[in-house]
Amino acid sequence: MSKTILVVDDSASMRQVISGTLESAGYQTKVAVDGVDALSKLDGERFALIISDVNMPNMDGISLIKAVKQRPDTKFTPIVMLTTETMAEKKEEGRQAGAKAWIVKPFQPNQILDVVSKLVTL
Repeated sequence: MSKTILVVDDSASMRQVISGTLESAGYQTKVAVDGVDALSKLDGERFALIISDVNMPNMDGISLIKAVKQRPDTKFTPIVMLTTETMAEKKEEGRQAGAKAWIVKPFQPNQILDVVSKLVTL
């Protein structure tokens, strides 16, 4: 059975590109439009990994990491940030919150697959 990855981004086109890349490599994906939507999808479903944007309405990616890490059922779920943010302070804030990797947009599909393959085995 393939692993399922939750893709969180407020851009529909970005969700589509990321999901397509992951699915072509054999992963299953679910999508969420922001952190609030992502948290609602965590109830009753286990994800091998979460890939999240940082800047989103309603709940940003850093707040999402903090919320995920507070839940006993998801605190060990690896989270990768995929964002246009390049500031060292923001990266450090993400790392402190629990992000395992930081990928800057624009990206090449193999960048995502390389990071995912290090954190999740099919």
